[in-house]
Parts: sequence; C-alpha cells; structure tokens
Amino acid sequence: MSELHDLCKFPTRPIDQSYIDKLTQYLKDGIPATYTIEEAYNYINNIEEEPTTTTTPLHLICSHAPFDITKEEQEIISTMVEKLFEYGAGWSFTDINNQTPGCILISRRKERENKEEDGKWMNDVYQQIIDAGVRAELLLRKVNEFEEIEFIEEDDEQEEKEEEDIPQLVKDEQEIKEEAKQEQTTTTDIKPVVIDDAPDAPSQNQQSYLNTKLEYINDALITKDDKDGVMMAWENDIMKLASDTITSSASSASDSESEQEVNILNIGFGMGIIDAMIQSKLKSHPNAKHYICEAHPDVLQKMKIDGWYEKPNVIILEGRWQDKLNGLLSSSSSSEASVFFDGIYYDTFSEHYQDMLELFDI
Repeated sequence: MSELHDLCKFPTRPIDQSYIDKLTQYLKDGIPATYTIEEAYNYINNIEEEPTTTTTPLHLICSHAPFDITKEEQEIISTMVEKLFEYGAGWSFTDINNQTPGCILISRRKERENKEEDGKWMNDVYQQIIDAGVRAELLLRKVNEFEEIEFIEEDDEQEEKEEEDIPQLVKDEQEIKEEAKQEQTTTTDIKPVVIDDAPDAPSQNQQSYLNTKLEYINDALITKDDKDGVMMAWENDIMKLASDTITSSASSASDSESEQEVNILNIGFGMGIIDAMIQSKLKSHPNAKHYICEAHPDVLQKMKIDGWYEKPNVIILEGRWQDKLNGLLSSSSSSEASVFFDGIYYDTFSEHYQDMLELFDI
C-alpha cells in the first residue's frame, strides 16, 4: 500500500487542510488518481500479472471516512473527492467485494440508519460520484459519435479499382432488370406491401408528422388517414407516475416554500393527460408555472378550444422544443431571467432516442 492509500484511510484527526495539500502533491507528482491497492501490492512484490480487482483511493475514502466528522471535516473530504475526480478518478471501479465507491456508501449508510452519528457527508460524496458518472457518460457518448464518422480517402489506386468494377456493375444491373421483369409477369396479382416505418413516414420524420392531419377520438389521438396512434388513454397510469415524480418538489413543499417559484415543463401535449395531472398538483402554488411545448397545429388548435391558453399559470411554447428551449434556458435579455425547470416530461411523436439525448445536452 502506498502513502496515497494510507492518506485516504484518514489515519489522524482532525481531517484538515493538510490532507488536501498532501493529496494534491501526490497527484501532481504523477501518481494516478486511479492507482489501486492491488497495483501497489504487485509493484512492491514484483508481481507482473494484472490485478483482477481495483480498490482505488476513492474506495478508501468512502470506506474509512469517520461518521462523527465535523462540518469542516466534511468540506475537506468533499474537496478531496473533487480533487481525485479532477485528476481522473473512476466512479465505476470495483474493489475486492465487487463494490464501486457509491456501493460502499450505500452499504455504510444502511448500517448506520438507527445510529446517532451524522452521515451527511455520505450523501454529499454520493452526489459527487453521481455527477462524475453523468459527466463521464455524456463525454463517452460524444466520443462515440465521432467514432461513427467514417473518413474515406480515395487515391488513384481506388479510382482504378472502381473503373475495373464498372463493366461488372453494368452486367449485374442488366441481370437484375431481367429478373425483375420476369417476376413482374408472374406476380401481377400480389398487392404491394406498404411499409409504415419508411424514412418519410410520420412516425419517423418530424416534418412529415407536423404536416399530417390528426384526429381526436374518444380515447386516443391518431393520424387521420392511417389511424396511427399518437397518444392513447391507456397511458394514464404511466403519466400519473411521471406527474408525481416531476412535481414532487411542489407536492412536498411547506407552506412557506409554496410561495417559491416552481416551473414544470411538458414537451408534447397530445391529449393533455399529464398536463391535467400537473395542473392538479400545482393548484396550491400561486407562483407555479406550467410550460407546455407543442408544435403540431391540430394539437395547438385543440388546446385553444379546450381553454389551455386562458389558464393563468400555463405558458404555451408554440413550436419544436429544439427551437424554443435554448432561449428560455439561457436568456440573454436583461429583463428576462433564464428559467430553471423543477421537472420535465418528454413524450413526443416521431422523435427517437437520439433526439432525447440532444435534449439532455441543452
């Protein structure tokens, strides 16, 4: 075990600035923030094989930080964790018990549920680990996007090969046409199959969807011609859970806190199922604002007929969220402050996972 690992086991109290100074010096000297106990052991004992477990300094902090620490010591520990992440500490490394640093905190928290000692520092460090994990995943996603780009370099040799392939391509094309002609004469009675998930279908292409007429029936919103379901009444239970979640901060607020501003956003009105639920949750909050982003003209017309535009706490964002949210979240106007949303619900038609990831990036 190295001096870095010993430091992260907090051998002396109080836990003061000297801990941060020593940790920073070790990291500046080139010791990796991911340097494991197993690697140190193998180095000391001249063992060349790679260790199968990875007990990092972050594991040791989560395992050995005392419960009865002062507020000042909590700040020191949080700063040490922040410093480790700054130098590349990993949030998902697993130790000999197959536990990540976050797992260790959860286990220790459960052990002390009925104890008097204050474990607030564990909540703070756990949140730091979550934040680091989110940052890592977002960065990894961006890196993967670049890896998907193919760079094709066409040199003279490639061009010559293509020229050699042209006669064969012409021959193959002629054979395909002949086969298609023969098939056409023998399958005249077969009706063509309509592919409803074609690239330009309303379910796949947003602009196509926005140009498609919609129709409200008793328990659904559907496309008028093809009768594709845009929203169905059976989604009620799902939306009830979502509504309870995104309005939880408003529901749990005390009388004094109910005067604070609460902002909830729903992207995609549809039948207004979740919006009616949100309204019910926010009725006791005079400063609550309910934002609804909707782009389809037929849905907007339905919202006008049903009186959503007249509701005092409702703000309608007419258009695509891609065109509306950036300005709202980062207002450059001195008279209008940026909006912070306490909860967001996203349920759109003709959008997919990649679109949702773009929303996360805003």
